[in-house]
Amino acid sequence: MSGLDVIVVTGMSGAGKSAASRCLEDLGFFCIDNLPAALIPKVAELCAQSEKRIERVALVIDAREGRFLDALFEILVDLRREGNQVRMVFLDASDEVLVRRFSESRRPHPMAPGGSAPEGIRAERARLAALKAKADLVIDTSGFTVHEFRKLLATSFLDLPAPPRTVLALVSFGYRHGLPVDADLVFDTRCLPNPHFVEALRPLTGLAEGVKEYVLGSAQARGFLDQIQTFLTFALPLYLHEGKAYLTIAIGCTGGRHRSVALAEDLARRMRDMAYEVSVRHRDVERE
Repeated sequence: MSGLDVIVVTGMSGAGKSAASRCLEDLGFFCIDNLPAALIPKVAELCAQSEKRIERVALVIDAREGRFLDALFEILVDLRREGNQVRMVFLDASDEVLVRRFSESRRPHPMAPGGSAPEGIRAERARLAALKAKADLVIDTSGFTVHEFRKLLATSFLDLPAPPRTVLALVSFGYRHGLPVDADLVFDTRCLPNPHFVEALRPLTGLAEGVKEYVLGSAQARGFLDQIQTFLTFALPLYLHEGKAYLTIAIGCTGGRHRSVALAEDLARRMRDMAYEVSVRHRDVERE
């Protein structure tokens, strides 16, 4: 038994292990969900001995393994010793995102079947802390779309060429509703003229032409965007060099409905003109 490419997928419940399994299966991996850690050596042996040799295997393991997780590190060391390539990816997400995902799915947290999701999340983080510390790759899925997640997995585990440019996710938000938990960079637009105080513009959002013209028509706003663009032009190649293939940029104003929305849209246009792949999300645009 030698030469298998084994990926162990683990991490927080709700962080995307099932999605990772589906993506890896699409990428040509033989995937097994919720495999007991003690069975990993046997599965690897069967894959190596199968009539049609299986070369790529992805194994999903979660916190329900309990005490069997303690043996996982030793099992992986043995597999490497036998000539297999073994990598472990740990999927994580912010507590806020995990709570929301459990709420939307209407499923109880596996670590707190009779309690609240936050209780289960705290217990699971404690149980998996050592596993996360020893993972070859930790991915925070808080802000990923399925397509972005797939691209990252393909780049990480199929030795595909790294993307020539960092993928950008722009999110507008309102400070009164809190900072986005997945933001890498945050820019505060509250220093710019506020359409909220123009009666005709107050009910509109930064997606409306009148608000766009008001916000982007000021020299302050144009200079503000020029400075952000200059910074990103300098910094993005450095992020990419350090392996940062995905960057979330948050742009905030007071309520998240006017200035931040208009500026995020215009910054996205500028970065697309520079051939960057950009997505835009307006988190608080519908809030009052």
